[in-house]
Amino acid sequence: MISFMPSPNLNTHNFLYKVPFKFLSWHSFSSINNANFNHLPLDIQRFLSLLHEFSNTLLSVKSIHAQIITNSVSKHHFLSSNLVRSYSELGCLGLARKVFDKIPQPKPILCNSMLNGYLRNQCYKETIELFELMGASDWGFDSYSCNFVLKACMELEDYERGREVIKRAADHRVDGDKFLGSSMVNFFMKFGDFDSARLVFNQMISRDVVCWNSMIGGYVKGCYYVAAFDLFLEMILCGVRPSAITMVSLVQACGGTRNLELGKRVHGLVLVFGLGTDVLVHTALMDMYSKLGEHERAQSVFDIMPAKTLVSWNVIISGYVQNCLVYEAFDLFQKLILTGGGFDSGTIISLLQGCALVADLESGKVLHGYIFRKGLDINVILCTALVDLYSKCGALKEATFVFDRMKNRNVITWTAMLVGLAQNGHAEDAIRLFGKMQEEGVTANSTTLVSLVHCCAHLGSLKKGRSVHARLLRHGYAFDVVNRTALIDMYAKCGNINYAERLFEDVSFLKDVISWNSMITGYGMHGQGHKALDLYHRMLDEGLKPNKTTFVSLLSACSHSGLVDQGRRLFLSMESDHNIRANEKHYACYVDLLSRAGHIEEAEVLINQMPFQSSREVFEALLNGCRMHKNIDIGIKAADYLLSLDATNPGIYIMLSNIYAEARRWDAVDHIRGLMRGRGLKKTPGCSLIEVGKQLHAFFAGEDSHPNSVEIDRILENLKSELEALGYVPDTSCVLRDVDEAMKIKSLWRHSERLAIAFGLLHTPAGSLIRISKNLRVCGDCHTVTKYISKVVKREIIVRDANRFHHFVDGKCSCNDYW
Repeated sequence: MISFMPSPNLNTHNFLYKVPFKFLSWHSFSSINNANFNHLPLDIQRFLSLLHEFSNTLLSVKSIHAQIITNSVSKHHFLSSNLVRSYSELGCLGLARKVFDKIPQPKPILCNSMLNGYLRNQCYKETIELFELMGASDWGFDSYSCNFVLKACMELEDYERGREVIKRAADHRVDGDKFLGSSMVNFFMKFGDFDSARLVFNQMISRDVVCWNSMIGGYVKGCYYVAAFDLFLEMILCGVRPSAITMVSLVQACGGTRNLELGKRVHGLVLVFGLGTDVLVHTALMDMYSKLGEHERAQSVFDIMPAKTLVSWNVIISGYVQNCLVYEAFDLFQKLILTGGGFDSGTIISLLQGCALVADLESGKVLHGYIFRKGLDINVILCTALVDLYSKCGALKEATFVFDRMKNRNVITWTAMLVGLAQNGHAEDAIRLFGKMQEEGVTANSTTLVSLVHCCAHLGSLKKGRSVHARLLRHGYAFDVVNRTALIDMYAKCGNINYAERLFEDVSFLKDVISWNSMITGYGMHGQGHKALDLYHRMLDEGLKPNKTTFVSLLSACSHSGLVDQGRRLFLSMESDHNIRANEKHYACYVDLLSRAGHIEEAEVLINQMPFQSSREVFEALLNGCRMHKNIDIGIKAADYLLSLDATNPGIYIMLSNIYAEARRWDAVDHIRGLMRGRGLKKTPGCSLIEVGKQLHAFFAGEDSHPNSVEIDRILENLKSELEALGYVPDTSCVLRDVDEAMKIKSLWRHSERLAIAFGLLHTPAGSLIRISKNLRVCGDCHTVTKYISKVVKREIIVRDANRFHHFVDGKCSCNDYW
C-alpha cells in the first residue's frame, strides 16, 4: 500500500534536485513536425529543408519567409507551423503571431507551434489565452496542446486553471497519451495533490519509465519518501527497468531521510542496474554523501567518475563547504583550475559561502576582485552571496557598497542585506531598508519577515512587531514553527509576556525544543522563574529532551529570580540526568546566579574548579556580583583578569570604577578614569527608547536638546514634588561621582529612563501602558522612582534594561527588588 503521510522520523527538507524530464522538448516536437513529409509537394519540402538548415538567424528566416510568400504557399499549415517555430526560437513572437494570424482556421499542429513558442519564451498567460481561443473558435486541440497549457499553469501556479485543462482533455478523450499523462502527474505533484496524481497514474494504459519517474520524483520532492520507495518496488515488480533518473530520485530520498545505510543500499542498486558510470547518478550520490557528512565517500565517488563535468566539480566543492571544510574546497578549486577546466558562478558562490562560514574576509575579497575583473558583478546570485559574506564578516560598508551598485535585486538580495544589518546591531536601519523594499514593490518572503521580527525584538518595538506579525498572517507564514518561535521571542522581548504565552499555548502549535526554550527564556527575563521551572517539568512530561540551550535559559531564569537552590540542582542534573556536559555559557549563568545572590566566594571557587579556562562572560558575571555586593578584593581580581583579556573594553573600567566609587575610594576612581582617558575609552551613555505612534524616540542621560525638553522638565519637576510628598528620598549612592548632594540629585533626575517616561506621560493617553527599553542596567534610585510614578499616575510601566524586564504596577515591581 502507498503511504501518503511522511514518516515522523524522516527529514522533510527540500532538495536541490528537480525532476529533469521535459514534458515535450522542442526537438521532439520538431521531429514530429518534420517526420514523414515526403508526400508533400516539392516546393513545400524545399522550404521546410531551408528552414531546418538556416533558421539560426532572423535575417535567414525572414528571407525564407519572403520566398514562401512570393511562391504563394504561406497558407500551408505544415509550413506555417515551422515558420512559427523558427521565429519563436529566435524570440520573435510578434512575427510568429503574424504568421499564425494569417491562417483563418488553424489546425492543431499550427496552434501547438504557437503555444510552444509562447511557452518557450515564458509568455505563460498568452499560452493560456491562445488555448482558450482555440476552444472558443472550435479549432480543435490534441494532447500536445493540453500538455503545453498545463506547463503554463504550473509556471503561473494556477491550480484551478490546470484542473480545467485536465478536465477538457478527459472530455475530448486525449488524456490517454503518455506524454500528457506524465504532465498531469507532475502538475498534481507540484501542487501537493498526491491522491489525484496517483489516480491519474493508475488510470494510464501505457506507463513507460518516464511515467514512473514522474511519480517517484514527485513523491521525493514532496518529501513522501516511504511512498517513493514503495512505488519503486512496484515498478520493479511490473518489470520496468529503472533509469538513471529513477536512481537519482531514490538517492535524493536517502539524503532527505538522512539515512546513510539506506543510501549505501541504493548505491549498491545503482551498480546492480549498470548505472555506475552515469554522470547524473554519480553527482546525486556525491550530493547525498556530502549532506550526510560523509565527505570522504563523496570524494571516492568523485574520484572514480570516468568523466567529470563542471556540475560534478561544483557539487563536490559545495559538499566540502557544507561540511565546514572550506580550505579543502579551495584546494579542489585549484585542482579544477590546474586541470584546465572552466568554472562558473555556481563554483564561486560555493566558495563565497565557505568564506562566510569561517568569516574569512580576505579570501572573500580576493573572490570579489575576480568577480569584478571578469564582469560577473551583474550576476544577482553572486552579488547576493557577496552581500551575505560581507554581512557575516561584519563588513557592512562593503556589503552596502555591493548592494547599492546592484541594478537588479530580488527578494533574496534584499533579505540578505536586511539580515546583515539586523545581525550587526543596526535594527533601525534594517527596518528602514524594509520600507525601501516595499517602495520598490518587492514582496517579502518568510525569511525577510522573520528577520524583521528579530529587529523589532531588539528594539523593543511592539507596534512594529505586531505589524510584521500581521504580515506573516496575511502571507500564511505565521504558523511555521520557526516563525512562531520568533514571534514568541519578540513578544517576550517587547514586554508582552502574556501574548507570548498565548502563542505558545495555542493547541495548533506543534512545538519543538527551540520553542520551549524560547518560552522558558521569556519567563526568565520577566522574572517569572517559577513559571520557567514549571514549563521545564512540563516539557519533560511531554517527552521532549532538553538541550544545552534549555539549561542556559533555566539557569538564567533562576538567576533573575534568586532561585539559588533550584539553580544548583539544575546545574548538577545536566550531566547526571541528561548527559549534557556544562559549557562556558552554563558556567557563566551559574556564576551569575551565585554572584547575584551574594555567594561571591562560592562563585570564585566554582571558577577555579572549571574543567577549562574561564571565559570573559564568567568573570564579567563575577565582577557584576562584586559590584552589587561591594566585594572589592575579588572584584579587583576579576577586573584584572578581564583587562588582561581585553584592555580596550570600557565596560570593565566602568564596573571597577563603580566598585571603588561605592566604597568611596575616589582616588582609585580617578585613577581608573585617568586610564580610560589615556586609552581613548569612553563610557557608553545611558539611552532609553520609547515608541509613540509609529516612531521610536531616543533619550540620552543628561539630554536637554529634545524639542519637548521644557515640557519634560516641567513634568519631572511636578513628579518629584509628588513623590517626595509620598516619602520618596533620593538614593544618591547611585551617583558614583565625587560631587555635592544637590548635583547628585539633579543628575539622577536627568537619567534617560525618567526623560522617556516623562515623554510618554506627555504624549500617550491617560491610563495607557508605557514601555521603555534601556541599554544599561536600571539604577536603584530610578527603580524606586518608577515604582512611585506607577502609583501616582495609575499606569503600568514596563522597562526592559540590559538584563531583564521590570513591570511596575501600583508602586510595585515584578522583580521584587531583586535584579
